[in-house]
Amino acid sequence: MGKSTERFKTYQDVFDEFTNQTLFKLITQGHFDGLIGPVSIGKESNVFVCKKDDHKVIAKIYRLETCDFNRMYDYIKDDPRFAGLKKHKRKIIFAWAQREYRNLLIAREGQVRVPKAITVLNNVLVLEYIGCAEAAPKLKDSLPENPQDFFEDTINNIKKLYKAGLVHGDLSQFNILNLKEKPVFIDLSHSTPTKNHNSEELLARDMRNVCNFFRKLGLKIDEEKIKKSIK
Repeated sequence: MGKSTERFKTYQDVFDEFTNQTLFKLITQGHFDGLIGPVSIGKESNVFVCKKDDHKVIAKIYRLETCDFNRMYDYIKDDPRFAGLKKHKRKIIFAWAQREYRNLLIAREGQVRVPKAITVLNNVLVLEYIGCAEAAPKLKDSLPENPQDFFEDTINNIKKLYKAGLVHGDLSQFNILNLKEKPVFIDLSHSTPTKNHNSEELLARDMRNVCNFFRKLGLKIDEEKIKKSIK
């Protein structure tokens, strides 16, 4: 535990005390040995690569102080899985992390290409590491060699997600990874059950974002035809 503790202490000043305690508890539970370094630092969450024995995992850490919990609440209040959730900032952020964890489980069961969800505790979600020596880049930073194949694979994963009962809700080139010319969907905290009243609106936005991106890569796309094929 000595080396793990030292590696953890390197980043302790990045987080608030509550998050430090949560991370240390996850270490003592054996989910990872320590934090290696950041993949991304954002206003809503920090994503860190962690060491776990001879491989890596990801810790997605929702920021307790700067998260837009009002926006989170607007997304989550109509989700029947979180019925009765009070508008309490910390509880909403914890529920948001839980929601992403549950959505990932559903997506994996539906054979959607997403990271495996390992565990969640408070505001920290532990995920499968996607990549090789380096973390897989986002689509916006690594354009596919064959845009048509990548687009079709992306649409197939949207279909699988819909069949599993979810709409991503925030899909774009910013939260699709390019792993060896294959798409991997990330950031499923926004994902909404298809039976929710706003799911069709969110699906339309996902389709618009994806189609617009691939049109810029030269593809001719009939957005309405593809949207109809998803259901």
